[in-house]
Amino acid sequence: MLTLTNVTGLDLCLACVGVYLLKRVFNKKNPAYPPGPPGWPLIGNVLDMPHIKPWITFTEWGKKYGDISHIEVLGQHIMVLNSVKTAMDMLDNKSAMYSDRPILPVGGELVGWKNVMTLLPYGDHLRRHRKNFHSVIGSRAAVGIYSQVEEVETRRFLKRVFMKPNQLQAHVRHTAGAVILRISHGYEVKENNDPFVDLADRALDQWSRATAPGAFMADVVPFLVNVPEWFPGAGFKRLAREWHDTLEEMVSAPHKFVVDQMAAGIAPESFTSNLLGGSTLSVEDEHIVKWSAATLYAGASDTTVSTINSFFLAMTLFPDVQKKAQAEIDAVVGSDRLPSFADQDSLPYIGALVKEALRWHAVIPTGFAHCVSEDDIHDGYYIPKGSLVIPNIWFMLNDPERYANPSQFNPERFLANDGKKPETEPRTICFGFGRRICTGIHLAEASVWLSAAMSLAVFNISKAVENGIEITPEVDPLSGTISHPKSFKCSIKPRSSKAVALIEQDANY
Repeated sequence: MLTLTNVTGLDLCLACVGVYLLKRVFNKKNPAYPPGPPGWPLIGNVLDMPHIKPWITFTEWGKKYGDISHIEVLGQHIMVLNSVKTAMDMLDNKSAMYSDRPILPVGGELVGWKNVMTLLPYGDHLRRHRKNFHSVIGSRAAVGIYSQVEEVETRRFLKRVFMKPNQLQAHVRHTAGAVILRISHGYEVKENNDPFVDLADRALDQWSRATAPGAFMADVVPFLVNVPEWFPGAGFKRLAREWHDTLEEMVSAPHKFVVDQMAAGIAPESFTSNLLGGSTLSVEDEHIVKWSAATLYAGASDTTVSTINSFFLAMTLFPDVQKKAQAEIDAVVGSDRLPSFADQDSLPYIGALVKEALRWHAVIPTGFAHCVSEDDIHDGYYIPKGSLVIPNIWFMLNDPERYANPSQFNPERFLANDGKKPETEPRTICFGFGRRICTGIHLAEASVWLSAAMSLAVFNISKAVENGIEITPEVDPLSGTISHPKSFKCSIKPRSSKAVALIEQDANY
């Protein structure tokens, strides 16, 4: 029996040559692949696959090769989509064959993220996860049940920002964790250094690094996952083992908290307690409940953070937008109370501002790769079974043919003014496509809306001044599956004494 210990470099080279020649023979009868960077024999485009801010490279490919670009990395075909129309034609209109997910040997298999709904293969398990989600946050009405939780935690957020405005990013993350843990597990976070919030921070940073396109060579050369940890270049296995332990704790600890509280008869209503119910579940059913809750907890506690931080960055850089938003709040809500979800339909500019926050900073710039479940011919191009399809969401949200002056933060692009049609609704792009569209769309929009409306009602946000010098933050999205704005400084001050009084009101359930 052949083992890794007696496989030589020559064996591997000969195997690659054989696979390459066989693929060339069998693919001659098919139409051409989409255009893309020319590759090398055997290794294909392994040197072309970008690792840092891949959306920038993908955009350049789109300009050169068109709406669909193709590369082949050691036999793995990858299609990059740089057009909303093409993404919808393929991922929406042909969703039956474009809804699978690739197997990620490192992030998925070794670390364990294969169990979250985002990476589940298309099938019964995915449908059961999505059914769980739909029952809790699948509609605006369903999310409305948690409006009090969101309003109370956002009030607490205002108080934290007022007390320590220079710790904005920490406050944003703490509040996002507080909201989602209350919904997912009925857990009320501690005011400082909450263990579940800190755990999610670490796990999600690791998720973003482990699942980014081209993060590990083993993701495109899967047999590398079988090499021992001591083997040269196998440091990723030690890293994966550490990350696996973090993930396992993030999933299991909050779940155990709910189980223990239910046993004691003191568990508040939550996503997890509702699904566990009063009956004994099978091992498989409890696994699905645990990982459904972890998906909710993990996903919402990081993506929302990115968008709310980008909102504060935009208000720092675009004061005219801030003034228009505050004028609308003052006219509709007044200064004697804070905005609430009941005001949502009466504040169209705030609604447009939230849409622009979702567009201006792409939280998941390259989406999550879809995997083709059968051969397809699209626009005359051959898309073989097993191909990865990556939508370049960043470019779609910054396409100058779709959005005028895309680098500008301009909520009015989504309002019908002077007979001008609004520009493309960003929610049809930024939350993904087809049957893998984000199930947390309503919760994300509600969280960002409330944070923006309440913050603008009581705070003026401006550039920080240090030693008499005004600091202009840099717009530089960080790399990773989930992209955050680069850390920035800003000045946050109450608008008035009435605003201070609103901030200092008690926030209780």
